[in-house]
Amino acid sequence: MYYLKKLFCLLVLFCTVLFYAKLYKKDTLRGEFTYLLKAKFDTRSEYKNEELFTLQITDSRAFFASNKSLKGDSVMANSGLITNNSDGSITLTWKEGVVIPKTHFNFTIIQSSQNIEYFDLAGLSLLTYKEPIIKNWKLLDETRVINTINCKKAEVRFKGRNWIAWYSPEIPFPYGPMKFSGLPGLIIKITDEKGDFDFELVKSVPDSKLKGKLVNIKKSRYTGAIETTQAKLKKAKENANANAAAILASYGTTIIEGQEMLKQREKEREKIREESKKYANPLELEN
Repeated sequence: MYYLKKLFCLLVLFCTVLFYAKLYKKDTLRGEFTYLLKAKFDTRSEYKNEELFTLQITDSRAFFASNKSLKGDSVMANSGLITNNSDGSITLTWKEGVVIPKTHFNFTIIQSSQNIEYFDLAGLSLLTYKEPIIKNWKLLDETRVINTINCKKAEVRFKGRNWIAWYSPEIPFPYGPMKFSGLPGLIIKITDEKGDFDFELVKSVPDSKLKGKLVNIKKSRYTGAIETTQAKLKKAKENANANAAAILASYGTTIIEGQEMLKQREKEREKIREESKKYANPLELEN
């Protein structure tokens, strides 16, 4: 009986070690890349917004998010102050001098061999939707060297735009920026045919510096999300933003005066929103 108990304990220990070994392997980085996005979001101007994004690749999936957004997570986690008010409510503020990086790209995208998952906040609710991997890539017999990397050309029609991609079979990861994946090599550069949106690899972390390094994207960005559709997520964000603007607009006014002022301000904001929609140039023209 003693030996059976000992054998059982050893078996449990072995299974536990195996479980955590698999978990560690799953979360361990195999590749970490930085992309620069140059994007024209307004058809009235030639100005292009520039922002850096990170692509963190593990054995089974890849995580894509804005560097500013990830930095904002860190700043808020380390600089938040909670004040308990006398009426039982709480007030959340930041340490003096702390600045939260501003970005329009608060989403997280997870690519895998099964699908693409998109996560974003609508107010306080984390929403998600899934899409199939892009499979209609057209591989072309054309090569190019980009930042000393040998690349091959591919084209695809995706969400209402025609895209030209340059990928490298020498970097055997079937991933890339945003939702672009499914090629036989890492996407080094991808641009829509009008040149309004351009992602280009500008930095990679050497393998020697990745040993033991784990994905540093908070799990709260992609766990516990409510599943929906792309169209419904977009609408939920619009509603949440409109409600937040209305609440902020009412601050500092009396209830009676605030009602009329709030209505007028909301009309002005709605006019601006509708005007902006006319000239909006989103990356995805179709849901």
